[in-house]
Parts: sequence; C-alpha cells; structure tokens
Amino acid sequence: MENEILTPQIKIEDKILVIRGQHVMIDRDLAKFYRVETKVLNQAVKRNIERFPEDFMFVLTQSEKEELVTNCDRFNILKHSSTSPYAFTEQGVAMLASVLKSEVAVEANIQIMRAFVAVRRFLQNNYKLFAEIDSIKKHQFEHDIHLIESDRRIDELFDKMDRYKIEYRQGIFFKGQIFDAYAKFESFIAEAEKDIVLIDNYVDLTVLERLTKKQKDVKVTIYTRQKTEISALDIQKFNEQYPSVTLRYTENIHDRFLIIDNKILYHIGASLKDLAKKCFGFEIMDSSWIAEILRNL
Repeated sequence: MENEILTPQIKIEDKILVIRGQHVMIDRDLAKFYRVETKVLNQAVKRNIERFPEDFMFVLTQSEKEELVTNCDRFNILKHSSTSPYAFTEQGVAMLASVLKSEVAVEANIQIMRAFVAVRRFLQNNYKLFAEIDSIKKHQFEHDIHLIESDRRIDELFDKMDRYKIEYRQGIFFKGQIFDAYAKFESFIAEAEKDIVLIDNYVDLTVLERLTKKQKDVKVTIYTRQKTEISALDIQKFNEQYPSVTLRYTENIHDRFLIIDNKILYHIGASLKDLAKKCFGFEIMDSSWIAEILRNL
C-alpha cells in the first residue's frame, strides 16, 4: 500500500490546525502519515513522555475536543470516545521521528516539517493581507453595530411617529409634516358634536377650509385679533354652505386654544394656518381651565 503522505491529493498543510494559538497536528492525522495505528503512536509517546514537554505536545480538553469534532468531519469518530487526542506542535512532530524509529516516519517527518515551514512562510508573506482582512472585518463589525444602532433609532422614530396618529391627542409635529398636522386637527374638528371655540390671532381662509370638516349644525366661534385676514364677506360665504361661524375679536390671548363641546381643551403651539411650517406641539389640558379662558377673552 502506497504511503498516504506521498499521495498528491492529500495536502499536509490542510491537516495543520490552530489550537491554543499554536500550529499543531492531531495524533490521528500523524498516525496515518506514519502508517501506524494511533494507539501505537501514542504508546511510543507515553514511553518517551520526558521528550514531549507541554510546548511539544498537549492533550486536548473536552471543550477543545468537541470543537474539533464540530469543525472537522474526519474527527467524528472521537465524538463518543472517552479519551482526548494529543496535539503536537512543530517541535513535537520533529521529536516523533526519534521515538517511532522507522524509515516511513523519517520520510513523513521531513515532509511534515516542510509543511509547517510552508504555513509559516505563507502567514509571513501575507501578513499585510491578513491585517487588511482583519481591518475590513473590524470595519464591517463597526458598520454592523452602526446599523443595529441606526435600526434602534429608526424604531424609536417610528414609535414616536406612531404617537402622532390621529387617534392620539398629544404629540409633536416636525417641519414638513403638513398633511399629518392638518389631518390631526381636522379630526379634532370632526369630533365636535355641538360647538367649537377657536382662539387664534392669525386665522385666514385656510382655517375656514379646515372648519368645513365639522359636522352639520356644529356652531363655531372664532376669537382672533382685529386685523384678521378673514373678512365679514368670507364668513358670510362660509355660512351659506357650512353654517355657522361667528367671528369675534380679542387682544387678551397670546396662545392658541381649541375647545370642543366645552369639555375638551387643546393647547396648540402654532396657528392653525401655519401647521408644520415649523416644529410645534399640542396637548390636551385640564378642561377646568375652559371657563377661566372664556372669561378672560
């Protein structure tokens, strides 16, 4: 039978593993190259154990053996073995030739030692390449972390955006969310059953457009400044189609308020004609303030 070590398709380098940060070969692989049984190889080592200090040879721990079996199919036979294999460093392999004492062992050792040298040279020659690969992996890892963080922030953003859905009654609209803001306040107007009071110093025709969403027969009172952009004719035309709106004047209120059916009080951070032109917030306030606000108009 031809020595397995001389078969071209078998690469010794493929049998060199990294365990505990060292390049090693496992006893079963070495036994095949030496054309002896693994048990014979290990018996020779045990008879000459003084020649194999820990930096020449060590026994795999249970976890190391399990990892070996997991990563290398050829070691599946060790899965149910009660013993752990030996791992030989380059120095340990060199020492094996002296304890096996056969021509096959000597010939195999020469080729194995050359394989160790080839692996070492390959690593040295490609050090920069591996460093670049490690750098790429590091950047990829950092990129992945960044994506995870970005995903988390996006989730938080969507969570915040969910708060601004029409069924909620407090929140913030950011610059540019014009449609969402108008939809929000039209929903407030549409929920009124009897009357609406709007206190806003800067109403214009766009505010009347919002009020077309009110239910039929809901009465609207608008309190605004004397120099309003809405004329008496605008109110008349509106009332012909969507009765009814009453326009009144006040100089006593700075903020914007929307009162629905004399029981829901909204405080609004922007005039209804300027919704989402800039960031603004809104909230429901204690309805007990309604009477006080109306007395101070």
